[in-house]
Amino acid sequence: MTKEFLGGETGPLGASLKADGANFAIFSQSAQEVFLLLFDTPESQPSDIIKLNRTDHVWHIFVKGIKAGQFYGYKVNGEYNPAEGKRFNPHKLLLDPYAKAVSGKFQYQDHLIFAYDINAEGKDLVMDQRDNTSIVPKCIVVDEDFDWQGDKAPGISMDQLIIYEVHVKGFTAHPSSGVKNPGTYTGFIEKIPHLKRLGINAVELMPLQKYFVRPELVEKKLSDYWGYNTICFFAPESSYGTQMHPACEVNEFKSLVRELHKAGIEVILDVVYNHTGEGNHLGPTLCFKGIDNPTYYSLVANPDNQEEKLRFYLNDTGCGNTFNVENPVAMGLVLDSLRYWVQVMHVDGFRFDLAATLARVKGQFSQSSLFFEAISKDPILSKVKIIAEPWDLSTYQLGKFPKGWSEWNGKFRDTARRFIKGDEAQAGEMARRLTGSADLYESDGRRPYNSINFITCHDGFTLRDLFSYNEKHNEANVEENRDGMNENLSWNCGVEGETSDERVLYLRKQMVRNAICCLLFSSGTPMILYGDEMMRTQNGNNNAYCQDNDITWINWDHLKQYPDIFGFWIKAISFRKNCPLLRRRRFFNGESKKGLPDISWFGRTLNAPHWDNPLLKTICYQLAGHEAPFVVGDYHIFFVFNMNYRAAIIHLPQFEGLRWYRLVDTSQRAGEDFRSYDKKRLLRRQDRHYCAGRSVNILWAGI
Repeated sequence: MTKEFLGGETGPLGASLKADGANFAIFSQSAQEVFLLLFDTPESQPSDIIKLNRTDHVWHIFVKGIKAGQFYGYKVNGEYNPAEGKRFNPHKLLLDPYAKAVSGKFQYQDHLIFAYDINAEGKDLVMDQRDNTSIVPKCIVVDEDFDWQGDKAPGISMDQLIIYEVHVKGFTAHPSSGVKNPGTYTGFIEKIPHLKRLGINAVELMPLQKYFVRPELVEKKLSDYWGYNTICFFAPESSYGTQMHPACEVNEFKSLVRELHKAGIEVILDVVYNHTGEGNHLGPTLCFKGIDNPTYYSLVANPDNQEEKLRFYLNDTGCGNTFNVENPVAMGLVLDSLRYWVQVMHVDGFRFDLAATLARVKGQFSQSSLFFEAISKDPILSKVKIIAEPWDLSTYQLGKFPKGWSEWNGKFRDTARRFIKGDEAQAGEMARRLTGSADLYESDGRRPYNSINFITCHDGFTLRDLFSYNEKHNEANVEENRDGMNENLSWNCGVEGETSDERVLYLRKQMVRNAICCLLFSSGTPMILYGDEMMRTQNGNNNAYCQDNDITWINWDHLKQYPDIFGFWIKAISFRKNCPLLRRRRFFNGESKKGLPDISWFGRTLNAPHWDNPLLKTICYQLAGHEAPFVVGDYHIFFVFNMNYRAAIIHLPQFEGLRWYRLVDTSQRAGEDFRSYDKKRLLRRQDRHYCAGRSVNILWAGI
């Protein structure tokens, strides 16, 4: 069909496909000219270069004859004056901020992706006049039509969630996965039965919005594997697609969501809106910088030359720049993107990377920020699950996010690690974390489930490595082991790294089981790191952001090597799901039911615990319950977390008509370490119980 160019409309922004063509609209307040470039293939020269019309600050055109699959990009002409924040360069092809799909990755030859002359004495103050059209990936016009087959969100309440943090590629990229298309959205679908068997009902997918791989990593033959350098907020990462045809990743991601929903599993996206992959003043120009730099980024003066008022980038994120959500246009882009992922892609919620940055007002974190207000008042976004990483480069705001927000609880992680490995003066703090962190979430009306409890996540050691290494081993990152946290709160159980010592290996498994119990039997919402269920190792690397290889991929052969640990996870998750006492919607308050408080704390001899004793390493408490899916009548659960290396004799309270049974003893071998309710073991002595050193015991009082 012959193309015909009409005036077009100012909205919606992006490329909007119609029956007879497509409307293109892009915002730029300070541009002098904007050109739309159309391409037949990503590698070809432009078939058309079209000057756009302007209405206020929106540039637009309608092109008749455009169909889905059309490749396009923009060039924007204006003043090149970095000192004043203006970085227009008409020689550089730019991505559409609203693009729904992007072909391939950026290429790096001859530094053409930089808008400035990297060899000039003035660096970014000197424009580079070489054209880079041929090496820049192209945006793709997308047809949103898709057969959702009646898809409905599972609608699982927060208190019911078992979250599995997972990298889309790393889940199936290893040859042992046995899937047809390893490392892809479709490959992930083949492994959904594994998640079902484990008991997972929510996946938190690590960043899959189109991201940029920094040139310095490519030079080292590394990758930006984690994907925290987003460059397009609407487009799913193309490298996770099968590459069967341009933009196939869009429908393949939709298929993944649809199939997860069919399996009763919700989809939470880890999203990065606090910064982009364009970096600081010496970074590349890929999209926002060349379209409207002062609108999209928070800019600051050069400290060495105040006349350069807007040359540099505020760096609250530690990633080179800070996205300017205080600007209504930038804020609108973020909100439009979030709504797109909910309404068009059917996701169920978001985890916001470095969320404290998004809530800054004039540089300071504010609970009344426009970002919080916009989310709470939005008819779409206010109804989905919202999780914050409650810190950024310079501020730690755990417990300070508004009602309706859940948070990654870093205090739970750190306290659990210290307590499990036997550090002193941790028992009182661990008791707070086990019971939902009321000190963080109760005063503002939030609930225990707003605490996202985790012991491991993508950032740091895996659970296996947590008890195999005292020190980080990041040599593979080619930074001389300088990167990554030095303090991991880990313990190698006596030997650094891999070993054949059976006693050490047994102890490591016991410590892993202890951690599983701390995580799954605490009040709050548990989050599991992918591969921990089968003892995935990163060989001591605690900052594997750049490792797109065996270091970060799941080796599915580990399921055969560690069936005992996998089985323990399954039993622990199942027990949590079936025991209402472990999924509390309200904080413990000591209220009595049938003469017993909801929670009772004990010392070893039924005395009150001495919380102020730094040598206290054994926590004992009892939960009182009435009716459960698998039991009729009253019951009590008695927890013993004995992280002392010495064994302990624990005295037990007595109840008329009820007897004590053992469900869990992490010091026992597989089969005895976790007995199902119907196979619980009656205690020989009903008045006391032997608890091995460094172990968790869970006892059940019932008929």
